[in-house]
Amino acid sequence: MRISHARPAPVVAAVATLAAAVVVTPLVAGPAAAAQGCQVDYRPTVWPGGFTATVRVAPGDTALNGWTVGWTYPGDQRITGAWNAVVSQSGASVTARNAAWNGSVPAGGATEFGVQGTVGPAAPAPTAFTLNGVPCNGAPPGPTTAPPSPSGSPTTSPSATTSPSPTPTTSPSPTTSPSPTPTTSPSPTGPPPAGCAGAVLCDGFENQTGSAPSGDWAVVHPDCAGTGAAAVDTATAHAGSRSVRIDGGAGYCNHVFVRANRDLSAVGAVRYGRLWVRHTTALPADHVTFLAMTDAADGNRDLRMGGQNGALQWNRASDDATLPEQSPAGVALSVPLPTGRWSCVEFMVDGNTGQLRTWLDGAAVAGLTADGVPTHDVDGQWYGRTWRPRLTDLKIGWESYGGAADTLWFDDVALGATRIGC
Repeated sequence: MRISHARPAPVVAAVATLAAAVVVTPLVAGPAAAAQGCQVDYRPTVWPGGFTATVRVAPGDTALNGWTVGWTYPGDQRITGAWNAVVSQSGASVTARNAAWNGSVPAGGATEFGVQGTVGPAAPAPTAFTLNGVPCNGAPPGPTTAPPSPSGSPTTSPSATTSPSPTPTTSPSPTTSPSPTPTTSPSPTGPPPAGCAGAVLCDGFENQTGSAPSGDWAVVHPDCAGTGAAAVDTATAHAGSRSVRIDGGAGYCNHVFVRANRDLSAVGAVRYGRLWVRHTTALPADHVTFLAMTDAADGNRDLRMGGQNGALQWNRASDDATLPEQSPAGVALSVPLPTGRWSCVEFMVDGNTGQLRTWLDGAAVAGLTADGVPTHDVDGQWYGRTWRPRLTDLKIGWESYGGAADTLWFDDVALGATRIGC
């Protein structure tokens, strides 16, 4: 059987700072003043040279009809892209304004947007925020009018290479403003539920009694078997006392996975997954896979999640399309999978609309988002043809399509029809 693999491409260490001077004006006129009880939650994911951050805005007991969020970076962060907001930066000061589709927020509600950028050695998160000029998070009262647009040469977004939106009520791309699609929401407006509430599959492997996975899991070797091995590990676990360990060998014939034996048909067309993963070797330049799902609508070929060019990627086995595209700008919109610690990987695949979302440790990954509208460097290649997946199984393990080897542990794996969370 022929095994397709994407060709590596050289990677640029960071996205170039946008150079054009742009004055950004609100997309919704006349924003309502924020209540003093507003809350802004800034959740960053930082790696050497870069970061993403999800920002959750809750206005409190006053509804909003247009919003502007402001903060000042205490470190050397420079924003290079954003989703679900129009963001500009002048020096350390940042201004984020609602997009055309998310300016209205009801009292007691919330909305989310995200930013991505570059960073040097100093990367403390901001702690002081304003919403329509009002200090939030319990800060003393300030001016009640929205701040003016920053002057100078701000860094603005979105650009052609910025991430599509991961928010629940819309599916925009950075260059379009589509109508909301609430029935295919990828994420709740609040924190995802704890544990595995409502999940069809929820397994921490605590019921495994032998050294080899059994019962709800079977060891499989797609295409061919070699030195790759799967075992139940009682020395390393995310929670409890057990995990599944994968000794992933290099080369084309060392493929090994553990596949869920449970009936997953109750998940439906919209599938949310959550797994905790730990590994020892950084993602290589070569193409590798650690999660695969059979797509009955694509000739029973796998939808694969893994890495290439040192960053996380999705890959479609039938035509070798990747998400993001393996251009330097595309790869820079993804993130590495940290080594030596447990990481929470979440995903959403919508078979009705052909959309896909990905989160790492609770933060949306810009480059691992397919929103239904082709965007260069992100999902332009992905939407080279119509994609309406019908996923039938779940496999965790290791495939290498070159010389890369790794040791991985998986724990607390869950799959359901709604977001499960970390």
